[in-house]
Amino acid sequence: MMPFDPSREPYVNLATYRKDGREVRTPVWIAVHEGISYVFSESRAGKVKRIRATQRVSLAACDVRGNVKSDWVEGSARIVEDQAEIDAMYPAFSRKYGWQMWVLNLLARLAGRYNKRAIIAIRLQDLS
Repeated sequence: MMPFDPSREPYVNLATYRKDGREVRTPVWIAVHEGISYVFSESRAGKVKRIRATQRVSLAACDVRGNVKSDWVEGSARIVEDQAEIDAMYPAFSRKYGWQMWVLNLLARLAGRYNKRAIIAIRLQDLS
């Protein structure tokens, strides 16, 4: 398998780690803004809790079902609290996912979940 470019992949498998070191994988959308990869999730999701506990993550390209298609890349993640950073990264998702992002945002707003998202910023160690 080959390394991947998260800005080109429609789905990535995000591996977060439990306190005991066990890995939990989740297929997610990803967008890159100013060299940082971003993912969003419901704020009470397990991956958000795991990132708050340990910032270690791994990413690999995958299909919609989470089947891995590339090598894994290690990184570190943080939950974004700065509203200016959140506002700046959302257009990257809109450019990448187009109408799908528009529909997802509409449904999230109608359900009252849009403002309850956690934004996760990921710095990858090596993409060569």
